Amino acid sequence: MKQTDIPPVLVTGATGRVGRIVTEHLLSAGVPVRALARRSEAAATLPAKVEVFTGDLTVPESLDPALDGAGAVFLVWTAPPRTAPAVIGRLAAHVRRIVFLSSPHQTPHPFFQQPNPAAVLHADIERLIEDTGLEATIIRPGMLASNSLAWWAAAIRADEVVRWPYGAAETAPVDDRDIAAVAARTLHQDGYVGGDYVLTGPESLTQAAQVEVIGDALGRRIAFEEMTPDEFRKLSEGTAPGAVVDMLLSSWRAAVGQPAYVTTAVADILGTAPRTFRQWAADHAAAFTAGA
Repeated sequence: MKQTDIPPVLVTGATGRVGRIVTEHLLSAGVPVRALARRSEAAATLPAKVEVFTGDLTVPESLDPALDGAGAVFLVWTAPPRTAPAVIGRLAAHVRRIVFLSSPHQTPHPFFQQPNPAAVLHADIERLIEDTGLEATIIRPGMLASNSLAWWAAAIRADEVVRWPYGAAETAPVDDRDIAAVAARTLHQDGYVGGDYVLTGPESLTQAAQVEVIGDALGRRIAFEEMTPDEFRKLSEGTAPGAVVDMLLSSWRAAVGQPAYVTTAVADILGTAPRTFRQWAADHAAAFTAGA
């Protein structure tokens, strides 16, 4: 089949950490890509072959031009829940295939079973998708390796002590690149309709050990110091909703003393082992250096 015969895939969240890489994988596979952006200038750094459409999940009718003629959608929900029913209805009216970036809220591990507003939203969207009869695949990444950039990079760049709560909490950080590769594969290849995949990295590491791994990538020791939950709440004021902060704290607290939940889904789908956190840290070492 020639590329011109392949219906395009619409990627929402195309300028985000995962969506941007999804577009690259699809283009490499010869799949035409459309990107949805609230502002066209935000998509200026996407590959030139990507067709950019302006649209907003809070304005469902704005999606119609991007959906017209599309074959599949990669859905990353980045809006309040109010318009979700209308958006999913519009997707179902235009495309036959959807891959939804959700969360592991069904996973039987204490880390994922804490009260979580985002998980409630994801569960609602999954029900909406199921009700439409769309050919759907759900992918559920666990803790993202790239979260460490937001959490610890500033202190590491300044050569300060990394202060963080629940240093003994274990997670299995998954590389954004592996998530994107899985998403792209399930979007354009057969055999994944109805699939529900929890994506993790290959190993369980405490948060303190993750900081140590970053230090190894930089060739120096990074001091780690335990922070109290109350200190973390104060530090997070104005940067994250209180419900999110409480969710993170309760999840980390529940993860202390037991190995993280680890799956083989990335390897099962891609045929290659998922990247380790050590690989991720080595590849992103420059982001932790002064002047980054």
